[in-house]
Amino acid sequence: MNGIPFLATPVSVADHSRGPDDAALIVVEYGDYQCPYCDAARIVVDELLKNFRESLRFVFRNFPLADVYPHAKKAAVVAEAVGLQGKFWEMHDVLFDNQWQLDDEALLRYAAQVGADVHQMMADLGSGALRRVESDFESALRSGANATPTFFVNGVRYDGPLQYQPLADYLQEVLDQ
Repeated sequence: MNGIPFLATPVSVADHSRGPDDAALIVVEYGDYQCPYCDAARIVVDELLKNFRESLRFVFRNFPLADVYPHAKKAAVVAEAVGLQGKFWEMHDVLFDNQWQLDDEALLRYAAQVGADVHQMMADLGSGALRRVESDFESALRSGANATPTFFVNGVRYDGPLQYQPLADYLQEVLDQ
């Protein structure tokens, strides 16, 4: 191996994903809900999903940098707890839309806004949701992620620019291989 980090935890049905399960391109992001670079990358990913509709599966995994972003881990755990109710992507989007306000009161309000059962969400915070965030975090570290966002394309870390065109060009190159 040439020193390029590889995805340590393969994508599975347990992952939160958008796009076809059998896509030729699997893009995994390790991200943080408070990170402004992750929010900017979300816009790029949305455009990629539109333009690579049939060939791209996007997976989001939690990599909360709690030392940098004080509400990052709690936001990730809430997203996972709401995800247990089938509303992960709705919560994901609301958290990024409001990343400047992720205190406890706001997180409860956002969960209710996306139609989650807030009492159930509260019950799920300390169990599966927290374990999921911790598991994603460990997977990120084992995969060589050291910043947010970190992307992997078909299991190989992508270290290029996180603007649309360079990433789209790279994805097209991978498709053409």
